[in-house]
Amino acid sequence: MAREDLPVTGGAAASKAGESQGRDEEPEPAADADLDPVVAARKRADVRDRRLIRKLRQGDDRAFEELVGLYQNRIYGLMLRMIGNPEEAEDLAQEVFITVHRAIGSYRGEGRFYTWLYRIATNTCKNRIKYLRGRNFHRSVPVDETPEAHSSAADGGPLITLQSQIAGPEAMTEGNRLQAAIQHELAQLDEEHRLLIVLRDVQGMSYQDILRVTGLQEGTLKSRLHRARIALKDRLKAHLA
Repeated sequence: MAREDLPVTGGAAASKAGESQGRDEEPEPAADADLDPVVAARKRADVRDRRLIRKLRQGDDRAFEELVGLYQNRIYGLMLRMIGNPEEAEDLAQEVFITVHRAIGSYRGEGRFYTWLYRIATNTCKNRIKYLRGRNFHRSVPVDETPEAHSSAADGGPLITLQSQIAGPEAMTEGNRLQAAIQHELAQLDEEHRLLIVLRDVQGMSYQDILRVTGLQEGTLKSRLHRARIALKDRLKAHLA
């Protein structure tokens, strides 16, 4: 995603704001040997995001560029998994960050910035899918050929591959062929089921974060995800025979 295509605001003011903020940095969370590494990484990411958002609100465009750099591959990967077309995914990812730039003043800091960003991304994606439905839309390259679809988790956690969620030795030994089959069958699922599998099983998002992104109740989320996994496994049986 070309940064020059994204919106910018006042250069000199941004530089001055950045300098003044240098004296008011939010401290990093204290190290805790007993803290789970994923939880610790999440806390560091949240502190970093709050600092960048504070700078962005004061007109520092470098903060916005840093946010884009941190999250663009994850957002692009989500769009590509959901849409299946790299050009559409690129356009949608850029649209998401333009929306974030315009709406940052409405972000009240309740909950994680990460989940607020993903709510914007999923709503943007759903609206685009609705627009494309019924049109002669072409899903092109297999997602596994696109490295941006496999970027690591934003909070420092590992990316969870779909192979690890599909039972059977073939899932571990036939790599590329199975990945292509998974993406093909994933694209055939209902979009709500597809979204939950992408958020949880592809991008490794926690249940709590998915609840905040989707607005679902916990019981509803778990039952829908269970049904989505069963549906995907059923569709993959022919590929695993």
